[in-house]
Amino acid sequence: MPPRLPRSLPSSHSIASTFSPGSSTPGSWTANPWIRDTPDTSPPSSNAGSPKLRANQADDGGRISPVDASFDGQPRFGDVRSICFVGAGFVGGPTAAVIAYHNPQIQVNVVDLNEERIKSWNSAHLPIHEDGLLKVVRTARDGTVAKTVALPGIPRAIELKRRQPNLVFSTRVVEAIEEADVIFICVNTPTKTHGIGAGSMADVSAIESATRTVAKHARQGAIIVEKSTVPCGTAQMIQEILRYHRPDVEFEVLSNPEFLAEGTAVENLMHPDRILIGSAQTLAGLRAAAVVKEVYGAWVPAARIVTVNTFSSELAKLVANTMLAQRISSVNAVSAMCEELGLGADVEDVSLAIGKDARLGSKFLQAGVGFGGSCFEKDILNLAYLARELHLDVVADYWLAVLRMNEDQRRRFARNVVRELNGSLRGKKIAILGFAFKDGTNDTRNSIAVHVIKDLAMEMPREITIFDPGCASAEIREEVEKAGLTPSQLERIKISTNWRKCVQDASAVCILTQWKQFRGRKLGLVTSGNKKARKLAIDWATSCVADKVDISEMDILTLEELARDKSSVMGDDPLERLAPLTPCPEECSHCRVGSEETHDQEPVDWAEVAGMMQEPRWVFDGRNVVNRLELQGLGFRVRGIGKGF
Repeated sequence: MPPRLPRSLPSSHSIASTFSPGSSTPGSWTANPWIRDTPDTSPPSSNAGSPKLRANQADDGGRISPVDASFDGQPRFGDVRSICFVGAGFVGGPTAAVIAYHNPQIQVNVVDLNEERIKSWNSAHLPIHEDGLLKVVRTARDGTVAKTVALPGIPRAIELKRRQPNLVFSTRVVEAIEEADVIFICVNTPTKTHGIGAGSMADVSAIESATRTVAKHARQGAIIVEKSTVPCGTAQMIQEILRYHRPDVEFEVLSNPEFLAEGTAVENLMHPDRILIGSAQTLAGLRAAAVVKEVYGAWVPAARIVTVNTFSSELAKLVANTMLAQRISSVNAVSAMCEELGLGADVEDVSLAIGKDARLGSKFLQAGVGFGGSCFEKDILNLAYLARELHLDVVADYWLAVLRMNEDQRRRFARNVVRELNGSLRGKKIAILGFAFKDGTNDTRNSIAVHVIKDLAMEMPREITIFDPGCASAEIREEVEKAGLTPSQLERIKISTNWRKCVQDASAVCILTQWKQFRGRKLGLVTSGNKKARKLAIDWATSCVADKVDISEMDILTLEELARDKSSVMGDDPLERLAPLTPCPEECSHCRVGSEETHDQEPVDWAEVAGMMQEPRWVFDGRNVVNRLELQGLGFRVRGIGKGF
């Protein structure tokens, strides 16, 4: 069964046998190693300006923790002085950076055993591609310089104070845990690949490993927060591990699931729809939830911070992703009907019509070749497995139908490619535009493109060439090699860093990721010319000068918008307040001349493509991003998703 279902909780004997001291040898990796049980001896980060983990650590060992502090309805904001994130991946790194960005008085430490990943976080070459992330990291990690800012329309200059660094990335796991008031566990929870529940149940061994280390080294009263996407009941599992290793110490365990969309993670963190915090419905649990709520309250309105019990919080995360995927599969089912109906049926028209219904809304009604990524499929499988274990087979089948629809959509796309090319790809080249599972990210995990390419490779074309403006060739190659293709099929797959080479001599182009470059040259960037918003910003900045109020990082974002020239594109630092980047070491692979791939960011010129391709010049638009009529005027044959004409 899933870990710690509320109906069937294990006895204390089973917990002791599962999490006995013998289950982990000190200094060695655990079964699913994320955390080492001994302090790391590697030298501290060389990042210039980064503070020590805690300068006054030796002086505050007896300090009362926030949970034990007097409680008068809301904990004092200054109670939390140190936060630790265990895991520097797609969730831990960006979340820690944004929390540090908005809470300059709190020391935020991000720890991970992957030394190369930590080196990347401490450089200009972050391991994760997210718009705006580097600026947020640099602001908190390196600090800023004092600056006097004079802006058009503002009668007097604004003084911006120097900001001290408060974000550290390191491999010093134990030290960071020992000093933390709040510890976020952000490790991977992939789907199990073997044993009971293989292919459906989440593997929580990394959570177990991290929790054991936290249990042994966390200060009394520290708040433990599960941030990873986990099965229902994991918070109780964490609590039982803590009690086994520290029976005389009380810890509060919270659930705080992430709701980030890759490609817009920073925007989601800066302006979240909601922050969900689950806790035990006891006085201590509610106190702990209030402490974490206050951390987020530095920039998130109180009305958007929702507190519930831990089981509801864990279930809400799985249900949210499953229902989002359900909407995608629902509109994709409509797209299939539109294509077969003909008579001018257009799924985009249908989506527009039903999206106007206030009960439904317009989000996640864009038809496409299907959804991919590391979250939706995993969470659906997890939720269906939970339903099955609770003997709710009809419920489980209902959720699994979402996945079956998604699988049929991508297979139908590949079948249409083969059918329109006269039933055979022999001797033909197929160009693939887009490999990341969505635009704005370099994440290739469980990409739709992998599945489509596999189906097309089965037809033994002359060549399949892939181009993606955001993904490294090595990562694309790694994902393709895991697809289970034969050596003969693999050797036909090429990877290009230039769209021209990708489409040269191709008989068909398949657009599988909605990168804006693929729409064509006529697509221009929309400039922010909202005069009313600009006037409001100027009025606000003028009042700041007059009242001499403290300026937060959110306020500085407004100042940065005022500093931008509307007629040109400026960098991420228009106020020039970021501290200089520390030079990379000579051995930095990213900085070596010619060592880093240069991906073509130029918009696709479809008029040029028309002269480079071979007949019949098909464009299979799996994301409905191109202008169908314009491309037909250039001599292309175009087939989109849900277009019945």
